Amino acid sequence: MPEGDTVFRTARRLHEALAGQEVTRFDIRVPGSATADLTGQTVREVVPRGKHLLLRVGAHTLHSHLKMEGEWHVYRPGERWRKPAYTARAIVGVARADAVGFDLAQVEVLPTREEDRVVGHLGPDLLDPAWTAADAAEAARRVGSDAREAHVALLDQRNVAGFGNVYANELLFVRGIRPTTPAAQVDAAKLIDTGLRMIRANRDRPHRTFTGEDRPGRRTWVYGRERQPCRRCGTAIEKTELGADPTAERIVFWCPRCQS
Repeated sequence: MPEGDTVFRTARRLHEALAGQEVTRFDIRVPGSATADLTGQTVREVVPRGKHLLLRVGAHTLHSHLKMEGEWHVYRPGERWRKPAYTARAIVGVARADAVGFDLAQVEVLPTREEDRVVGHLGPDLLDPAWTAADAAEAARRVGSDAREAHVALLDQRNVAGFGNVYANELLFVRGIRPTTPAAQVDAAKLIDTGLRMIRANRDRPHRTFTGEDRPGRRTWVYGRERQPCRRCGTAIEKTELGADPTAERIVFWCPRCQS
């Protein structure tokens, strides 16, 4: 599931393949930006911003969001794609590689100077190399000022950018917080500190793990483990759904004993 660490690794892979190269193919297959043509311009960089990808070419940015199903692949010129061509939403080619975005939920080409229009609403970015103590304090302030459930507050990218549903589930378990507890009632500073260490530890791993084990079925404490025994106390893991509104509900897992 794409979350902040997935987007970070994707941006790094795209940057290594494209940065400094002249664009030889530029094909956007969505309304609104389908006529954009940046061929002949140079890819400056590819950077993540929370769960957003910003591919900067010349004076423009190709903005994309993976949402639940999106992926970016890098291929050698002429190499067979691993997903159907009809699912491709964006293609950026250079002499040595083709980057193809499949099933992207958001794709837009815009002037780089206007990037704030698509990412300016985001809270402090957990994987920003320039993250400071002030960013941590601001993220904690935003989460701690949110009257909604802690799980919902963590997923709101306006509070802090980078956490997705898996992180919210695992982070709340590790901190011993029931997902429905109002965020204003938890120690938001410790929550952000733990989450920051979690996501940065997973940033460079081939497989995301929260338990320290890197074996299938052993990487999470509660996520995806409904009715299975808690790894700490043996109580059956429970499941429900929470969201800011019915259209944004996410599956939530927790231990009713460890998260009281």
